[in-house]
Amino acid sequence: MNIRFEKVVSPTEQMIIKLNKWDNDPSLVHLTRPHPTKEAYNEQMEITADGLLKRLEHQHMYFIFIDDLLIGEMNYMIDPSHLARKVAGTAWIGITIGESIGRGKGIGYQALTYLENEIKNEGYKRIELGVFEFNHLAYLLYKKLNYKEFTRIPEFTYWNEKMWADIRMEKEL
Repeated sequence: MNIRFEKVVSPTEQMIIKLNKWDNDPSLVHLTRPHPTKEAYNEQMEITADGLLKRLEHQHMYFIFIDDLLIGEMNYMIDPSHLARKVAGTAWIGITIGESIGRGKGIGYQALTYLENEIKNEGYKRIELGVFEFNHLAYLLYKKLNYKEFTRIPEFTYWNEKMWADIRMEKEL
């Protein structure tokens, strides 16, 4: 199994199809973005080539492959407005392993290690992320990578008939 990461420079139709699939997959939608209400949870997302290009203006995105199969994406942005701790030069990271074949094999660990190195090579020293409190596997992965919980934002996202907190974690590089 050959795992590789590819920086996204210009979107292809295959990329857009996969991102839309993952963003609207009922088994993933509660993990990939916050939903402030039950109605928002049921809304479909539509990523377009123009929308992805606009996103790439302020976000560094990488696709994750097993051999030639696109299985996920990861990204970071610097100093977004949604940081809980406003420290200049902070990278906010996100990761989605969209294809089940890529889960439970240590690929998330490898991908995040790669992403941390990219961020460090750019000269940034701090990473912050959010993980929903019901996402125990992701929380354990971040702990394994030495992320430390520093706050919780209550009533942050809707899933499974209730509101859940967003756990904010950080790591100094």
